[in-house]
Amino acid sequence: MKAVVVALGKVGLPLAARIALAGHEVVGVDIDPRVVELVNAGQAPFPNEAGLPEALAATGADGRLRAVTDTAAAVAEGPDLVVAVPPLVVDASARPDWGVLDAVVGDIGRGLKAGTTVSVETTVPVGTTRGRVVPALEAASGLREGTDFHVVFSPERIFSGRAIADLDKYPKLVGGLSPAGEARGIALYASFLDAEVRGLGSAEAAELSKLAETTYRDINIAFANELARYADTLGIDVLSVIDAANSQPYSHVHRPGIAVGGHCIPVYPRFLLAGDADARLPLAAREINERMPAYAADLLGEVDGKRVLILGIAYRGGVKETAFSGAFVLRDALEGRGATVLAADPLFDAGELRGHGFTPWDGTSAIDAAVVQADHGEYATLAAGDLPGVTAIVDGRGILDATNFPGIPVRRIGRPEGSAQDPGSSLAPRS
Repeated sequence: MKAVVVALGKVGLPLAARIALAGHEVVGVDIDPRVVELVNAGQAPFPNEAGLPEALAATGADGRLRAVTDTAAAVAEGPDLVVAVPPLVVDASARPDWGVLDAVVGDIGRGLKAGTTVSVETTVPVGTTRGRVVPALEAASGLREGTDFHVVFSPERIFSGRAIADLDKYPKLVGGLSPAGEARGIALYASFLDAEVRGLGSAEAAELSKLAETTYRDINIAFANELARYADTLGIDVLSVIDAANSQPYSHVHRPGIAVGGHCIPVYPRFLLAGDADARLPLAAREINERMPAYAADLLGEVDGKRVLILGIAYRGGVKETAFSGAFVLRDALEGRGATVLAADPLFDAGELRGHGFTPWDGTSAIDAAVVQADHGEYATLAAGDLPGVTAIVDGRGILDATNFPGIPVRRIGRPEGSAQDPGSSLAPRS
C-alpha cells in the first residue's frame, strides 16, 4: 500500500510511522518545514512520544517514510490511502474555525486521483464528512465520490505519549459514505493495524461515536465533581466513596478535579450540542466542569490582598499544552477575589508564562497561598520549604504529599484534611 498522511502532529506522525512500520510506503505532509526536515532526518519533532524516535529512525533509513510540504503533489502520486488529520481550530466557546480543515481538503482535492480512498481522522461535528468534506473534494478534483474515489471517517482514538501502542490497542472505527467505500476503508486500515477494524455503517455513525466516547468522559467527570462538592459539605472522603462504588462491576465513576482541559474533552461535547439542540446532559456537564476552577478558589477562603501561586498552567501533567486549561479560569477567579496571582510551571519558562497572560513566580519570594492546577510529576515531592510563606494550599489534583506541609492546611477537592493519599484506581480516570 501507498499512503499519504496530512498533518504530522501528535496524531498524524505516529500514524504515519505505524503505517510505515507495517512495511508500507508513506509520505507525510506538513506545512512546517522544520517538522519535515526533522522527520526526514529520522528525528521526532516533539518529545515524550513512546516509540516514535525509534520508529522514525527505522522507517526513514530505508525510505519507507518521507516527509514533504506540498499536499497536492503528494496526493497526485496516486496513493491508495490519504489520511487527513489537521487540527480543527476552535474559539473560546469551542466553535469551529474551518479554515485549516478546508485548506487541507482543498489541497487534497487538487491532487486527488481516481482509485484513492480519503480518510478524515480529525474529530468534527456530525455531518461534516458528507456535507462539507465530500463536496469540497469533488469540486477541487472534478471526480465523484463513490464512483472515482471513496471517503470514510475514522476517528483517532489515541492518547498522547502512547500513540503508537494505542493504534493497535483499541478497535479502529470506520464509517463510509457507501458500503463499498466503507469496505475499502476497512481493508486499508486492516493492512497495517493489529487492532480490530470495525465498520459503523456510515460516516455519521463514526463521527457520533467519537463525540459519544469523549462526551461520556466529560459527563462522568462532572458527576464525580458533583459527588466531591457534596462530600465536602459532609466531611466525607469522596475517593473512598468512588472506590467503594467502583468495586461493583457496573460502576465506573471517574475522579474529581480542578479542571477538565485539553483539545478533546472540553470541546467535543460542544460539537455534539451544536448538532443536537435537545441534548441536556452534555450541557449540564460542561457547566459543572467549567465551574470547578472557581470552586477550587473558594476552598482557599479569603484571598483579598494575598499573593496566590498557581502551580501548573498546562491542562494536564507532563504535557506542554494549555488548551482550555483550568489555569485561566482559576487566575480570573482569584483576581476577581482581590488576589495577586503568580504562576509557575516546570514546562514553561518565564517568557512563555507571560505570553499566556501569567505573572511568573521567581521561585523564592514569599507567597500566601498556592493552588495545584496541573499534576506534574515534579509536584509529588514538593514540601513546605519549596513554597516560602505559604499558609494555605488547595491541591486540585491530589498529587501533593500533605505530610510534607506540617501545620499548613492542604485542601483537596472532596477530601477532608488528613485523608489518605489518592489510591489512584485504574477504573477512575482523572479530570
